Amino acid sequence: MHGDVSNAWEHVNPASHPAHPIYAGPASPLERCRSRWFRASVGATINSMLIAFSVSPLGGGESVGDAVAEAIRVVRESGLPNETNAMFTLVEGEWDEVMAVVKRAVDVLAAQAPRVSLVLKADIRAGVTDAMTAKVAHIEARLAEQ
Repeated sequence: MHGDVSNAWEHVNPASHPAHPIYAGPASPLERCRSRWFRASVGATINSMLIAFSVSPLGGGESVGDAVAEAIRVVRESGLPNETNAMFTLVEGEWDEVMAVVKRAVDVLAAQAPRVSLVLKADIRAGVTDAMTAKVAHIEARLAEQ
């Protein structure tokens, strides 16, 4: 069980560990996954993440394309695996690296506009790498079976 994190959330159920002090009250999934108990139970740390984020300047004029391009340039220059589509930019890496890239992208826009909108969705999972392509490959394989 220690090397397998595929069913890690089953082992973080507060009801299954009521005596453990970290589960004395409600905790968010992020707080649970960063706890020492959780890391010990799955044998890994939760630092790997895949995020989808969208950032846009507000109040700086009608066209946002040039500003958004500068934010995406920050992502691409980070060296982290990334992909941009019409709605979001995906970035994969360790927590601190990814969040630093998001902050730099926001900072680039904040220098150009009085307000910045940020939408972020994260998949945080221990020991997972190449999630950006592996998730899509898994779905494509399922579709090919049918």
